Amino acid sequence: MNQSIYINLPVDDLGKSRAFYSGLGFGFNEQFSNDQAACVVVAENISVMLLTRPFFAGFTSKPISDARQSTEVLNCLSCESREEVDKMVRLAVEHGGSTHRQPQDHGFMYGHGFEDPDGHIWEVMYMAPAAVQS
Repeated sequence: MNQSIYINLPVDDLGKSRAFYSGLGFGFNEQFSNDQAACVVVAENISVMLLTRPFFAGFTSKPISDARQSTEVLNCLSCESREEVDKMVRLAVEHGGSTHRQPQDHGFMYGHGFEDPDGHIWEVMYMAPAAVQS
């Protein structure tokens, strides 16, 4: 079995969060979704679990951060082109998110970012193929 990653994020309004991630073009694995959680399929082995705050709290004894007030993690997603980076940020803003910062152009790498409706930060980047070849 291939190794997978599941990013678990606490959300205030599961319906609003589902609509946001759907607006970015992602699908859902309904087998792992219910009225407390939604499994966003980002790629074959990458999923984001959107968990209502009470449900999320059942997995930890620590306080849950408010991503609008503090940052615990920066999620980064690669894209196939600069245009795809800009499109994802544009879609995020159109579906209730906000830009995280201005685009960063380093020549070999281009990045931008957004915050989802709960304040979780997503960096989105494209790296020129020649830059990653050894």
